[in-house]
Formats: sequence, C-alpha cells, structure tokens
Amino acid sequence: MNKLTTIAAGAFLAATPALADLVIPDLSYRTGPYAAGGIPFSDGYQDYFTLLNERDGGIGGESVRIVECETGFNTEKGVECYEATKGEGALVYQPLSTGITYQLIPKATADGIPIHSMGYGRTSAKNGEVFRNVFNYPVNYWDGASIAVKHLLDENGGSLDGKKISLIYHNSGYGKEPIRTLEALAEKHGFTFKALAVDHPGQEQKSQWLQIRREKPDYVLMWGWGVMNQVAIQEAANIRFPMDKFLGVWWSGADHDVLPSGEKSNGYKALNFNGGGELPVLAEIQSMVADKGLAAGDGSNIGNVIYRRGLYAAMLAQLAIEKAQEIHGVSDITPAMMRDGMEALEVTNARMNELGAPNIGPEFAVSCDNHGGPGTAVVQQWDAANQSWNVITDFISSDADVIKPLIDEDSAGYADENNITASCS
Repeated sequence: MNKLTTIAAGAFLAATPALADLVIPDLSYRTGPYAAGGIPFSDGYQDYFTLLNERDGGIGGESVRIVECETGFNTEKGVECYEATKGEGALVYQPLSTGITYQLIPKATADGIPIHSMGYGRTSAKNGEVFRNVFNYPVNYWDGASIAVKHLLDENGGSLDGKKISLIYHNSGYGKEPIRTLEALAEKHGFTFKALAVDHPGQEQKSQWLQIRREKPDYVLMWGWGVMNQVAIQEAANIRFPMDKFLGVWWSGADHDVLPSGEKSNGYKALNFNGGGELPVLAEIQSMVADKGLAAGDGSNIGNVIYRRGLYAAMLAQLAIEKAQEIHGVSDITPAMMRDGMEALEVTNARMNELGAPNIGPEFAVSCDNHGGPGTAVVQQWDAANQSWNVITDFISSDADVIKPLIDEDSAGYADENNITASCS
C-alpha cells in the first residue's frame, strides 16, 4: 500500500498514531510570490518518493511517508511547521529557505534531526565539525559566487582587472550571502564590485536598473527568487543590458524566470548544480506516478529545472537512508541514524545511472569536516527560440583558497557564540 500522505500543519495532532514509516517532511510553499519555485521543487521531491513506494515498496522495505506543511516562504511559519511536524519521526528537513534554515539550525541540532539545505542556507555549515546536524552538499552560495567569477574569468582570457561587476540581490539573508565572497574575489582579481538590494518580493526594481544603466557595469550577477527574477530580466531588457552579460545563481535560472520576457530573455545565463540532459527516471514518474493520479501537483512541472532539483534532493535523501540502513543494520532508521548516513554519503555516477539520473550532479563524498560536497556547478544559457536551457560549461569548481578561510572564520565565530567545541567525535 502506498503510505505517502500529505497533511497540513497541525492536522496530525488529530491523526492516529504514526505508522512505522520513513517520515520525510516537506516544508513547501505553494502560495505567495515565491510559489513559482516552491511548487515544482515540492512536486519533484514528493513524486520521487512516491515512485519509490510504487515501484520498490519504499527504501529498504520501508514505505516513505511525506508530511507536507505550507510555509509561504515565511520564516515564522517555517519554524511553526517544523515544530508541528518533528514529532512525526521526521528524518531530515529540507527547508528550501535560507531564513528558515538559519532559525532551524539550533532547534534541529538540539532535537537531533539533520537538515539538508541543498545549495542554500548557512554557507559555513559546510564545516561539519561545528555544524554536526547540518549539511549543504553539493554546493553553497559562496561556491556559487566564486564559480560565477571563474566563468567570467574564462570569458575574459583569465583577467577581470578593471572590470565592473554588479550584484542585484534579494534583500534578505539569502541575497546577502554572496557579498563577502564577491568582495574578497574583487580584491583578488582587481574588479570593482557593487551590490544593489531589491526589497521583498522584488516587483519594484526600476531605480536599481536605472543605476545599472548609468554606471554601465560589464556584468551583472543576480541572487533572486520568485517574481524578482522575472522582473529583473524584464528590466534588464528594458535598458538593453546584454543578456549574455547577465548571470544568475541557480535559484535564478528556471523556465518561469525567463518565459515572461519572451525573445528578450534570449542569452541569459544562470548557474545550475543539478545539470541537464535526459533523465530516464522522469518517464517512470510519468507512468507510475502522474498517469496513476498520484502526482503531488498537476503534472505540468515534470522535467523542468526546479522539479529536477527537488527530484535530486529526494535522490540524495534516498542514498543517505540506504547508507544509514547499511551502517546500523536496520531498515526503520532514526533521525540520528539518518545523520550518520548523510555524513557517510557517497554519490557515484554508477549509482545515479542506476537511479535513472545520469549526469544530474557530480560525484562526491561527504565527511565530518566537509558537509558541503565538492562545490561545483555548471553554467546554462537560455535559448528563447527553442525555450530550452543549454549547458555551456563543464562542472566548474569554486576557489577553495578564497572560500575555505571564510568558512573557517564564520564557523569558528558561530562555535564561540554558542559554546560549541569543534569535533568529529
């Protein structure tokens, strides 16, 4: 029997006692200005677990049960959802919000529940000696800033000396994450850096783009989400800023970001850490989940960029569950066991091929001193005529000489503030 269920926050209080399942919460946001990204991620996340239930009977003989709670991308609601669902036996939280992640780090650590903030959240959580229950593999925001600059270096024969680079960013913890890294990279590579904030939700940006038109930066980077991305790309087109000089982070590179601008968005670039290409697993989801009426959404998102990212997150959770089951010799694992599985995670191309997702991401291994994975991403470019993203680079590694000292400094400060002794024991 397929035990995957979806419930609203608080509804479980009146439910029957929890079944002996592998419980995966989904802190979703299907409403509000960020729903265009939240919906496909949750659809991909949930649909893959449904596929495992339908095709394999779950993971290691245990059914997966999804507990969905709507946050609206609101930090306070996200914390409420955590408190309302953790008692279900939650194995791991994927908050899909930097603000929610920051608030959950001390709570989940105290409760012994791991967090996977995949490509977002607190960057210094890569240091597992300090953040024992937090994982942000395979890449983080400081990696993203470095990878973007590396791509621009490649575009300019290895030198950015004298160039001007602007960052247009969501005025939140998420959007501010790359600033210190870009400042360090500007000093190292000799470019001028300027950051321009856009307030929530991001619909009003005319003054920022007028400033960009006046100052004429050589490149613009974007840390946006939701409606902010659509508006930014349209405003860039309005001032005739070259789209191939406009590069977004991975949360600013989905179909719904570029489609509203039509042909004007052609050539826009974005980072992506979950690759492209054909994924056989999508056909299985279509036939065994969507066609049976079991999809989390209406099926329209299957295969798009953010859906694939949710799918990838679910696959990494599956691999960690399997590793935890192997380490502890039981199928019905606890959150503490899940943490062990995440810290011992090994992702190989061979295994991802078996799962029907070749080239969806890089090979990597997690360890106590590296909860963040390899720190790599590709650059993709939008082809408006064919309405498709084309991957135009191999996976690019971030600059560890710049990133590691920043992570060490920030994690050491967190450890001092919270009386944490860095350790792998």
